[in-house]
Parts: sequence; C-alpha cells; structure tokens
Amino acid sequence: MGGNMFQRCALAALVSVIVLIFVGAIVRVTGAGMGCPDWPTCWGCWVPPTKVENVDFSKLDIQKFQRKAERMGRDPQSITRETLQKEFNPRLVWTEYINRLFTLPVGFFTLMTFVLTFGKRGGIPVVFWSSLAALLLVLVNGWMGARVVYSGLAPGVLTLHMALAFLLIGVLTYTAWRGAEVPWRVEMDGPENARKLRRMLLLLLVLVVVEGVMGSQVREMTDAMSKHLSLPRESWNSALENSWLYLIHRSFSWAILLLSVGSCFFARNHQRGRLALPAKGVLAAVFAQMLLGLVMSQIHVYGWVQVLHVGLAAVLVACNLLWLLGLSRVAGVVPQTVCNLTKF
Repeated sequence: MGGNMFQRCALAALVSVIVLIFVGAIVRVTGAGMGCPDWPTCWGCWVPPTKVENVDFSKLDIQKFQRKAERMGRDPQSITRETLQKEFNPRLVWTEYINRLFTLPVGFFTLMTFVLTFGKRGGIPVVFWSSLAALLLVLVNGWMGARVVYSGLAPGVLTLHMALAFLLIGVLTYTAWRGAEVPWRVEMDGPENARKLRRMLLLLLVLVVVEGVMGSQVREMTDAMSKHLSLPRESWNSALENSWLYLIHRSFSWAILLLSVGSCFFARNHQRGRLALPAKGVLAAVFAQMLLGLVMSQIHVYGWVQVLHVGLAAVLVACNLLWLLGLSRVAGVVPQTVCNLTKF
C-alpha cells in the first residue's frame, strides 16, 4: 500500500461521509425525506421525473405504498394512484434523489480504501480490519437507508441511521490515521501530561456523543411538531422549553465548551510545538456549535442553522478522535516524529 494513496482514499471517504451528513440534514430540514417514496428507484425510475405527468403510476406497487402508510398510522385504503399524484413534488423528489447520489462517493472511496489494504507489503492487520469494518458499515447504512424509506421516516430508525453514520466517521478517521507508515502523534513534555490530556479528550468525546444522542432526540421532537402537530417554526422554541430533554441538551453544551477550552489550554502549555490542527478544529467546531445553539434557542430555529448544527457535529467528532489518536502509542512510531499537523 502506498501510504499517500491509501490515506488520500481514506480521507476522501471520510470527507464524503461528512458532506453526506450535511446533505442529509438538508433533506430532513426541507421535509424531502419522502420525496422518493420507494427504494432503490424513485417513483419507479432510476432517474426520477421532473413532472408528475412523466410518472407511470400503473407500474408502481400500490400495495407497497399502502403497507408503508399503515406503518405510518395512515389508512392504507386512502392511498391510491390519485392521492400519489397529488403528493408528487419535483423539488422534494430531486432533493432526496441528490442525497442518494451523494452516497456513491462514500461507497466508492470506502471500497477503494479496503482494496488498497491488499497492496501493502507487510500490512498492518488492524488497518485491514478497520477498512473492512468501514465497508460493512457503509453497506449496513445503505440497507438502513431503505428501512428509513419503508418505515415512513420512523423516528427510531432515523436516529439509528445517523448513529451508524457517526460510527463510520470514527472508523474512517482511525483508518486514515493508522494507515500511515508513521502515524501522526502529539509530542507532550512528559508521559504523565500525555495521560492527563488523553483522559480529558476521551471524556470530551464521550460528552460529544451523549450530546449528539440528545440532539437527535430533540430533532425528532421538532419533526413531530412539524409533521404531526403542524406547529410553525416560530412556536418551536416555546414548545421545546417544556421538555426536560431539550433543557439538559442545551445546558450540557456548556460542559463541552469548558472541557474543550481546558483541553486546548492544557495542550498548549504542555505540548512541544504549536497547537495541532485537530485541536484547533475541536475548538472552532465547539464555539460554532454554541453560537448556532444560541441562535436557535434565543432567536429562531432556522433550517440552515439546523443543517450546520448537524454537519459540524460530524466535524467535531472527527477532529476530537484524531486529536485523541495523536496521543496514543503505537508500534513502530519514532519518538522524535512530529506530524505536519502541528505546524499550522
């Protein structure tokens, strides 16, 4: 395996997953999740139509649509070709279809990352297994994408779909880092300080994951407000204020802010060289998340703010994990080696 080629491919897979999360957030905010009511085709076509007149409703499996409506709590007999014609919305159709297209780079680069592990002489077994795990996660999440459609955007299925995407980010981050001949590391001024910073970053990662789970639950609440209660966005804040989960989620972010700032100060005082790029990424993502959270809680729950909030969470997880990995000790690492990331 050529280190540069492998890492570029793993990094491309990682970036494509993060971009897909941003695009998926757009789909959810715009309500385009059911723009394509079937899978893997969209309205019975591999390339969806732009007009309802171009849909051949006679080829659609109406019974499948009725079964899905029943899972969503709707009367299955109310689903007919005529009602499906009324539900066709070209803007939502193509928003969801473009989301599906963004899954192609994820699959391609993850597959190529796995294939490139076979070209490494004296390869690292853990890289092979992490690449395989990433590929399996892509396949499982692709299957989960179909379950999302068939379930009619069931809340629990959506949350699991997102959780698997974040797990994939973690696996790809590790794969790209460990696949180097000399993995990047942070040089501290002593092993005790390195252990302290590792504990701080591990705790930070746990807090970020917990915060993400709560955030996903809050998103499900806003989805319910929009779809089932038909509440306008202007009233979401007041409604959320009555939820203990939302209040904990909002307050929990301050612990993440304090821990991230503390970790950066500790690293700056005990690290050789300047603060590493992943550390700066963590700090920037946390501050941005706090700002976006304040906008949503104090001003308005804007759709574009929700998109950035979800996407930046993926960036935060990747930076946090990479920073933590830089403090680990792996076989074959030359103690004096310092990665270029510390030069930023």
